[in-house]
Amino acid sequence: MIKNYWRERCKKATARKWTALILIAGVAGHASGESSGHAEQYHPDAELGELFIQVQTTKILGDYKTFVDAIPNSSPEAILQKYNQQKDTADFDLNQFVLANFTLPEKVQAAAVSHESELKTHLDNHWGNLVRDPQKKSNYSSLVALPHPYVVPGGRFREMFYWDSYFTIVGLLESDEDALARGMIDNFAYMIDEFGFVPNGNRSYFLSRSQPPLFAASLLAYADKHGMDSVVSYLPQLEAEYGYWMDGNDEIPNKATHGRHLIVLENGDYLNRYAGAKEVPRAEAYGKELRWASALPEAQRGDYHRHLRAVCESGWDFSSRWFKDGVNKSTTHAMDIIPVDLTSLLFQLEHTLGLLFEHVGNTEKSKHYFAVAERRKSLLHKYHFDKKTGTYQDYDFKLKQHTGRLSMAMAYPLYVGAATDTAAKRVSDYLAQHFLMPGGFVSTLVETGEQWDYPNGWAPLQYIGVKGLLNYQQNDVAHEAMSRWLALNEKVYKAEGKMMEKYNVVDTTLKAGGGEYPTQDGFGWTNGVDLAFYRLLGKQQVSAK
Repeated sequence: MIKNYWRERCKKATARKWTALILIAGVAGHASGESSGHAEQYHPDAELGELFIQVQTTKILGDYKTFVDAIPNSSPEAILQKYNQQKDTADFDLNQFVLANFTLPEKVQAAAVSHESELKTHLDNHWGNLVRDPQKKSNYSSLVALPHPYVVPGGRFREMFYWDSYFTIVGLLESDEDALARGMIDNFAYMIDEFGFVPNGNRSYFLSRSQPPLFAASLLAYADKHGMDSVVSYLPQLEAEYGYWMDGNDEIPNKATHGRHLIVLENGDYLNRYAGAKEVPRAEAYGKELRWASALPEAQRGDYHRHLRAVCESGWDFSSRWFKDGVNKSTTHAMDIIPVDLTSLLFQLEHTLGLLFEHVGNTEKSKHYFAVAERRKSLLHKYHFDKKTGTYQDYDFKLKQHTGRLSMAMAYPLYVGAATDTAAKRVSDYLAQHFLMPGGFVSTLVETGEQWDYPNGWAPLQYIGVKGLLNYQQNDVAHEAMSRWLALNEKVYKAEGKMMEKYNVVDTTLKAGGGEYPTQDGFGWTNGVDLAFYRLLGKQQVSAK
């Protein structure tokens, strides 16, 4: 079934699509950047050679992402030749050279807002400030052109990000911006047709990885408002995305194997992981990842970069959740971990395929996908539920045990409806006692300085937690979490006139901190989640405090 689909895709693939499919299979060369397809996409790390390395290791632009988003003013080959001719001259200035030969991305100023207006009113009217033209303006841009306008997160994030977009779509539907939401879903489908999966974002340097598979959730959100008929046309793309996460397998191998995403254990049970395809630093984080790896023995650095890339595919970059010692990023071992959120989302994907095939009358495929969804649900309980603590946890398939790194990922089985009633009640109690802080749910209970750890709370995890709790009638905890989160967001909005990417939910007098970059404002998924919470609280006649 899936194998046949992929054979047909490969027969029809263009040169660019061949490159992407090779990346999916994880057999791309380990040289910096993509190995081919430059005529179709500009890859700064591959095409700018030593110039790229010098700019990113000296960090002259302040943010590693700035240079990979910059547009060369002439061909990369010509600029590199000019650099090689000038670099050893006495008066050469690298910063001036870059400014003369590249157009840096514009700094988008935050739209002026009235601090006196209600937050919900601001959110309903703010989407236009985050909408971007789908087409790129130059062949020498790392941006991947898309057919429809899209909402960007905000701040330094100038492109359509995969998992951000689901929570944005939820908010767009709340604001009756249905055409924009549908266009973003169409962009997902377009990227699946082009690359075989939804990349992390529509940039060339994101084409070697995806993010949490929320295409199915996006379709369900749209269908909840417009009916199942409105999304059945996306069945081929949804099935193709499933093939990506299953490494192209429609039948599970009968012996233990470690694929890129698919892990088959000795007993024949199968689960999946986030994965990294390359053994080099990410282009958009080159300097710091090169520095991090330099502290390790050279023989370990390639695997380390793959682990870091796997974390980025998870969206949780970075968190103690992925650290072997629970503290230090140098011990990242994400590809050894079966994440509970990924298991849950793949259950949702399989179950959605079953629903859609049932809707179009394809009984054979519907039964197949319902069966594999039920199998995955049983594996979710077998490998992820910890009876001692009453929590769902990630599973280390090499050590054959739970990781012991408790996080808000435990709410995903509730969100997708795969938890048992007993487990859901225990998770609800644990979240209420340990994770619910004055400003909402905290991401983890460990303070490491990483942005996906204590004391930070993130909008997507508030939404996953709340929706999961509501699915199992744990309404009191859900309503309290929504009220606390909205109260914090309203407080920051009234003080600063903006929405943030993340918040300090422990001490609500402070901004969130830690992580990859300064706190960003915007912000797509926060806007979307807040709009959903206003509706949910309104339906239950509960007011935000």
